[in-house]
Amino acid sequence: MSARDDALTIFERGSAGRRAWVAPPLDVPRVEGLLPAHLRRARPARLPEVSEPELVRHYVRLSKRNFDLDSGFYPLGSCTMKHNPRLHERVAAFAGNARLHPLQEPRRAQGALQLMWKLERALAEISGLPHVSLQPSAGSHGELAGVLLTRAYHEDRGERRTKVLTPDTAHGTNPATVTMAGYEVVKVGTNADGGVDVDDLRAKADEQVACLMLTNPSTLGLFDASIAEIAEIVHGVGATLYYDGANLNAIMGITRPGDMGFDIVHFNLHKSFTQPHGGGGPGAGPIAVSERIEPYLMTPRVVRTADGSFELDEERPKSIGKLRGFQGNYGVFVRSYAYIRSLGAEGLREASEVAVLNANYLLALLKRAGVAEYLPVAYDRVCMHEFVLSGAPMKRELGIRTLDLAKRLLDFGVHPPTVYFPLLVEEALLIEPTETETKETLDRFAEVVAEILREATQDPEIARQAPYSTPVRRLDEARAAKQPVIRQPLDHEDVPA
Repeated sequence: MSARDDALTIFERGSAGRRAWVAPPLDVPRVEGLLPAHLRRARPARLPEVSEPELVRHYVRLSKRNFDLDSGFYPLGSCTMKHNPRLHERVAAFAGNARLHPLQEPRRAQGALQLMWKLERALAEISGLPHVSLQPSAGSHGELAGVLLTRAYHEDRGERRTKVLTPDTAHGTNPATVTMAGYEVVKVGTNADGGVDVDDLRAKADEQVACLMLTNPSTLGLFDASIAEIAEIVHGVGATLYYDGANLNAIMGITRPGDMGFDIVHFNLHKSFTQPHGGGGPGAGPIAVSERIEPYLMTPRVVRTADGSFELDEERPKSIGKLRGFQGNYGVFVRSYAYIRSLGAEGLREASEVAVLNANYLLALLKRAGVAEYLPVAYDRVCMHEFVLSGAPMKRELGIRTLDLAKRLLDFGVHPPTVYFPLLVEEALLIEPTETETKETLDRFAEVVAEILREATQDPEIARQAPYSTPVRRLDEARAAKQPVIRQPLDHEDVPA
């Protein structure tokens, strides 16, 4: 079956009476009445009726219709799509990890609590901040935790602050988090070198500001050399400084957010520490905080007692409480801890150094003739782990947009970089090669970009209609956003409309 054959749901396959597996006869007494009558089905649920080969082929076929990191280069800027070592998958699958029940009593889960406690210590050392909570389930969840901790800190001091500062290069989750936490978003501008406009920051920093949310290096892939002055301004008005850890992969083992003056840091374990991106989950966004923020951390906390055993401490009177059930996504913790222990301090530093080297090498390749005149770098200085090109000249002179280039890349077996972000760069293309890609891969990517541009000088319509080789051609994205089809009607009266 080709990739272009119609995709059917599992419910549309098979035939009545087919089975991939048959449950054994019930070998315990049947007990009626365990579920209230109003929660029980009036008739059996409609389940797919397929054979095992049909079942296997269906899901393998679907998996081949997606682009993934195992299939090709995935330079998705700001997402750090690095390789996930298979060894760590094996560790996470150990029975003691994979089969541990989240309600297990602490005295029977000492190994898990010890791993979590050690992961917290490692993240504290990496961030330069002494206290860590693993509880948040994603980077955006970690952001929310950080802003709620900021609110608790100010309210405990009798202060009612109303504003949070965010750079105009910030991730979209930053302003969304601020709004969810009940604050007003105040944008801070970017200077000509791609750093925070310190004069604009100084003008907007007052005693109504609760926090500045910042990542360094920024989403432009640039390290802000003014960070010490920025921290002084923010702390000077009594606000906290929050570090968005999306770009931590550029500085691990080289510098630490705590040393820069940050009070709160969130980590993306699926970015910097190789937990696979799960298509929306599972993830983890632990946070590290300074001494003054520690009293407000979420409960329960993993603590080591005097006899060396581990407990869950609920007695935190100033805590903001729980942000999720249980302790977080434990399998994510296992993979990330295994990654940190596999590399060690020197290995983490080397990972960041190679990530920065790869980005600068790829940028140098893309500055050559035939590319730079159509895709100039937005801020022309040494980058960190990623960089931003502007497709404005390409659009103006060749008649193709950044989106067209991105779609055409798919025909060459390359996933597109992030497009149209950050918003302050016209026709932006945000590229992050990561440390796990080879020189040959980067060479080929640069040559593919050059080939698409050469092609567009002769016939721009090729890129405008791309992709051609993917299971699905170009979608009407505006219509898909306004009229999403997210449910398929089934011919069964139990299924709601």
